[in-house]
Amino acid sequence: MDTVLLIDSCTDLPRSYVEEKKIPFVSLTCNFRDQEYKDDFGKTLDYKEFYAAVRNGEMPSTSQVNVYEYTEIFKRCAMEGKALVYLGFSSGLSGSVSSANLARDMVCEEIKDADITVIDSKCASLGEGLLAYQANEMLESGASKDEIVSWIETNKLRVNHWFTVDDLGHLKRGGRLSGAAAFVGTLLDIKPILKVDDEGRLIPVSKVKGRKKSIKTLFEMLKENIEYPEGQVIAISHGDCIEDAEYLREMIQKEFPVKDVIINEVGPVIGSHSGPGTLALFFMGVKRA
Repeated sequence: MDTVLLIDSCTDLPRSYVEEKKIPFVSLTCNFRDQEYKDDFGKTLDYKEFYAAVRNGEMPSTSQVNVYEYTEIFKRCAMEGKALVYLGFSSGLSGSVSSANLARDMVCEEIKDADITVIDSKCASLGEGLLAYQANEMLESGASKDEIVSWIETNKLRVNHWFTVDDLGHLKRGGRLSGAAAFVGTLLDIKPILKVDDEGRLIPVSKVKGRKKSIKTLFEMLKENIEYPEGQVIAISHGDCIEDAEYLREMIQKEFPVKDVIINEVGPVIGSHSGPGTLALFFMGVKRA
């Protein structure tokens, strides 16, 4: 039975890679300038236009993938006799995986031999993207569905996520920082360091003074926690701050002979909550730090 790997737009993978590999995906939605945009890796909504508008005060909102959309995709795969693995955005940050599970149950009740696996990645942005990248590599190499599912489930909590943001106002809007803390932090040039925990939730870890210090702290987290860098593809995502992403990459490659570094923008769905100037680093450790 052929296997289909389905991802969602919150993997934040480069569009060129998704298109070249012909990886099917579902899109979360960004409500922006009174219009509804499907997050499609920057094809419809230009990243620079999006972040420029947010810097100028635009306040986008987001919505998850609905049950109907999942049902249509799952049913089509089942009727074509294909096994499906859906790798979903962390349940700690979105309800999309819950909708996917409902859709799977509905389709499996209707089509008894449907082979559908829904995986809660517990990951976000290019952390989820790294899992998707490896799963697709395995699929192209002839791995079975069970082998792919087993690898993801075994390794997903090894994916380290380390973030910093430039504007504390977006964390305040998302309820992760009080208004007073955001105001004082902005005055003092305080930058938070955040991570994604084992439940797939974004949580603050510490605070540092200044942008350069925050970027160096991400690098220090990699130095402390990365396992076998020589065999790793690591990833950096950014909210329209490519210079900072390149600076972080240079620091890493100067000290570690990593296999490759993927850099891409944070898409509008996650970017609606993290804001411009977000910088995130993803790699594999012995465990998720």
